[in-house]
Amino acid sequence: MFQWGVYKRTQGRITRQVTFAALAIIVLIGGWRLSATGLFGDTAFARLAIPALVTAALLWLSFRLVNMPQFADFLIGVEAEMTKVSWPTRRELFQGSVVVIITLIAMATVLYGFDLIWQVLLQKIFGIGAG
Repeated sequence: MFQWGVYKRTQGRITRQVTFAALAIIVLIGGWRLSATGLFGDTAFARLAIPALVTAALLWLSFRLVNMPQFADFLIGVEAEMTKVSWPTRRELFQGSVVVIITLIAMATVLYGFDLIWQVLLQKIFGIGAG
């Protein structure tokens, strides 16, 4: 936990850097919010020093996490698999998006129709519903 070195330095580099960046952003926002709570008193030192120490400790923990052998091997494997993915072209992406949007609009229309039918039916039978 207290090592400084990077496990398998050249492998899975991008994935580990992005993972650390995401964790760092979460930790930094958390430290900022922690300092804004005033939980540690009214003095400027306590309000800033304690959240800064907690933030620094969590950043170090995040760095060590992405370099733990088990987690690093997982991230290395993720990056290796991502290079094997067949990414769509811009045209295929646009066509797929159009199909999904049209399907969603059609399904929403059908469900809205069913909702209206059930609303009218239940109002006639039980006299309940919005109206």
